[in-house]
Amino acid sequence: MIRLVLVDIDGTLYGPKGVPECAWEAARAASAAGVHLAICTGRPGRGFALEYAQTLDPEGLHIFESGAVVLGGDGSVRKAERMSFKSYEQLVALARRYNLDLEVYTPEGGYYVEADTPEIRAHEAMIGLGAERCDLMEIPGQPVRAQFLVREGPVWETAKSQIALVSGVELHTATSPGMPGIIFASVTNWHTSKRSSAKWVAAQYGLSLSQVAMVGDGENDLELIRAAGLGIAMGDAPESVKQAAYYVVDTVENCGLAEAFRLAQEFSQTLEGGGAKA
Repeated sequence: MIRLVLVDIDGTLYGPKGVPECAWEAARAASAAGVHLAICTGRPGRGFALEYAQTLDPEGLHIFESGAVVLGGDGSVRKAERMSFKSYEQLVALARRYNLDLEVYTPEGGYYVEADTPEIRAHEAMIGLGAERCDLMEIPGQPVRAQFLVREGPVWETAKSQIALVSGVELHTATSPGMPGIIFASVTNWHTSKRSSAKWVAAQYGLSLSQVAMVGDGENDLELIRAAGLGIAMGDAPESVKQAAYYVVDTVENCGLAEAFRLAQEFSQTLEGGGAKA
């Protein structure tokens, strides 16, 4: 039975006009039916993302930073995967070499940048969180994630090939309807992902991934959509994500997430058991 629904934010909960009220209404109905709800996003666990998590379940567990951080609904850190200093140093060097916007996050909610570009300012407004501008080699604490804000092109292709050579980390990319044309390229520890943290969160509820539904729209959701007992893709998702999903629902603005919540409820009520889709 599906007992936990994980929800991506950008392109899933949050669309071109924000979060539609139909999504919150369906979320309240699913919660009332006994289904756990949780955020599972690349965003940091502050600003609007934490507010969304608290609205879904103020007492639950939520996944942020592409799986690098799990927070309680009160904002407390329950699990964090910190990057090694050596790997982090190489990422900062690459950002400086190729003049790329780089954001750095710590598990306690720190958000740091060196640049002051229109893209970074737009991202601050979108996530409802102001970054601290400083030398990225002098941030307090140990980072869990470094994120490049880039556009497609030869510079990014070259930088991406160099990131692949950094040991101990892996790269996940995503997009958001709030910033068309921008690629959010997140770097975390190797084997740190939405899937790894989803498995950990499910275990805290006494569940396996076969009892979890994942609703997402991006390539960074693909692994978890495949592994979950019920994988659901949003209407604007790439074809690769749609092909991996058990169901494809409508877009954010057309209440696709509300449809996904109702499907998860049906599975929680009618299935005797679950199993990850082949």
